[in-house]
Amino acid sequence: MSLPKVFAIADQAIVDPITIVPELCTGCNLCLHVCPVDLFLPNHDKGGPPHVLYPGECWYEGSCVDVCPEPGAIRLNRPPAMRVNWKTRAALGPSNG
Repeated sequence: MSLPKVFAIADQAIVDPITIVPELCTGCNLCLHVCPVDLFLPNHDKGGPPHVLYPGECWYEGSCVDVCPEPGAIRLNRPPAMRVNWKTRAALGPSNG
């Protein structure tokens, strides 16, 4: 009896919790100052995006995204268990509400 093949695809949040888009990042380094776990390291090039030093230490609390002046420059990739699937009240139907 042969066992079925199982394929696992790594979730992006597990591999890389923080994604910094270099084209959008201005290098202001505000994210360095608000991160509670000192995840970021300043770039030695002035105006360059910070380096994500310890991605495994991320708490996924999102202050880096909130403080960033450039929308979309920092993307927080939460693990599936931390994601919320919001639904509108209308989508729930008339009996729920």
